[in-house]
Amino acid sequence: MSMAATQLCPCGSGLRAIRCCSLQLGARPPAEATRHLVPLVDRAMSAHRQGATETAERLCLDVLELAPDRPGALSILYEIRKAQGNARAAEALIGRIVALDPNNLVATNELALILFGKGNLAEAEAHARNAVRIAPENPQAHNLMGMIMTEANRPQIGEYHYRRVLELTQARDPILLANLAWNLKNQGRMEEARALYQESIAAAPEVRQTQLGFARLEEADRNFDAAARILDDAEAHFPDDVGLRLTRAALLGRRRRYDDALALIDGAVSGDTRLDPNQLLEKGRLLDQMGRYDDAWIAFVEGKRLARELSGHVYLDEAAGQTVERLRRFFTAERLRILPRAGVRSDVPQPVFILGFPRSGTTLVEQTLSAHPRIAAGDELPLINEITAIMPRMLASPLGYPEALAELWMGDQREGLDNLRDYYLQKVRQLGVLRKGATRFTDKMPLNETHLGLIALLFPEAPLIHVLRHPLDIMVSAFSNAFTHGFYCAADLETAARHYVRVMDLVQHYRGEMTLRYLPIRYEDIVREQEASVRAMLTFVGETFDKACLTFHKNRRYARTASYAQVAEPLYGRSVERWRHYRAQLEPVIPILAPVIERLGYKID
Repeated sequence: MSMAATQLCPCGSGLRAIRCCSLQLGARPPAEATRHLVPLVDRAMSAHRQGATETAERLCLDVLELAPDRPGALSILYEIRKAQGNARAAEALIGRIVALDPNNLVATNELALILFGKGNLAEAEAHARNAVRIAPENPQAHNLMGMIMTEANRPQIGEYHYRRVLELTQARDPILLANLAWNLKNQGRMEEARALYQESIAAAPEVRQTQLGFARLEEADRNFDAAARILDDAEAHFPDDVGLRLTRAALLGRRRRYDDALALIDGAVSGDTRLDPNQLLEKGRLLDQMGRYDDAWIAFVEGKRLARELSGHVYLDEAAGQTVERLRRFFTAERLRILPRAGVRSDVPQPVFILGFPRSGTTLVEQTLSAHPRIAAGDELPLINEITAIMPRMLASPLGYPEALAELWMGDQREGLDNLRDYYLQKVRQLGVLRKGATRFTDKMPLNETHLGLIALLFPEAPLIHVLRHPLDIMVSAFSNAFTHGFYCAADLETAARHYVRVMDLVQHYRGEMTLRYLPIRYEDIVREQEASVRAMLTFVGETFDKACLTFHKNRRYARTASYAQVAEPLYGRSVERWRHYRAQLEPVIPILAPVIERLGYKID
């Protein structure tokens, strides 16, 4: 027997790799050949119930060595590894149960919850959706969908599933009410959220997470005194709670009391307590605002390192490269010349696409434009990405995106783009984006520019506003914040730089191959020449100038991005050329970014 065949699986299950993560499910023995193992599984179950964990584990490993698809043994071993804190093994085992029995509701819910906890929202959503398909009246399945959709920035869908739980259970569970309140807060429906938080706390004042959520709502709604009172009350119940201290630190940061905020963060860490990745990034941002740039960068580096370690997320370099290359090869002038365009509908509000790499200033532009009475804020709409996923099915193509667009040359698919356009517009209506009096709405999904060719086919007259910013400033901001867009490129500084260059090169390709209604706008110009920049954008969109757009910070909508606090302030210039404070730390990515920096007309000195 080869060494590979005898090695234990790296996941830590205790099984050999060929009986675990390297298992070929199609090569399993027939069930009748392993009937003699049923008594061993029964003994393992009994031992586990009685707390004889070592006996149960040994029996499960013996069974799974001979029959690696026995669900009972897999379930017990999963419970044991989960109790031991072996997350990797637990995920592998529950994933195998679901692969073997896709209709196992309990296992499907459990797997969705594990993936959600890791931040793997796309996979979590796939399993949560399947749980609802299996049991459309199961409250836990709907609750998971509510949690995942809220976290995935689709709160309107999440709200529907939370309200289904309320209908199915006929109970006002305080935790559910708090979750729904957080969801409504993310929709900017602050008064409704506030009422639900008050109801939840009245019913269960001992739940610290509810207190934290309520305080964060008031902080986001700029009611700083109210947020402080909630934290005071919570700390009376939970003295020395790290989460409460860190929330208060964020509040102090909003009030520019940076020294006090930093002291709270450092004071919250003692003994075995450690800051998590987001808390480390928050600490770094506070240090940055205090001018302690070297210390800030140390916090950013540690935050990113720990995030990679805990989540396992690293830049999907190969997948990103292949995607960009396929788009480049398909969207050529020769093909685009003979591809149809969707018609323009005049009966519904139309999109304004705000394009840009994460942290480039797209939230500022959206907050500015949506202060106009005729422009509604759509925020980060996931619809273009959804269309790339459903396109093969809607066009009846055996090919994936973008190659499935070749079906448009078929006689029975000449209106395929109209159908995809209508899917987008219908989803916008369902998401509640539109408001009375608005004739346009924004879509500022980060990195939509990756699909610039598709957007121009679906909406040939839609304004495309591309927000540009000094690439080194983008890198600093990307490294100091957490986001998963762009194949997890922000997991590290160099991968963020590589992906940025890929995307910007692809935009240049699109612009060279097709006619676009495209306006590049510099973040620096908005800061330095606000009115001229706003007038230029509104003229490009086709709307008259409105002074409200200059006081975007009075726009009471809640921006569901990391920039929500910044766009609640009057325009400031302290983020322009922020990269100069980190010139030495940015040295590794300057050669990567240099060609794009020069092409865009920025300087490094």
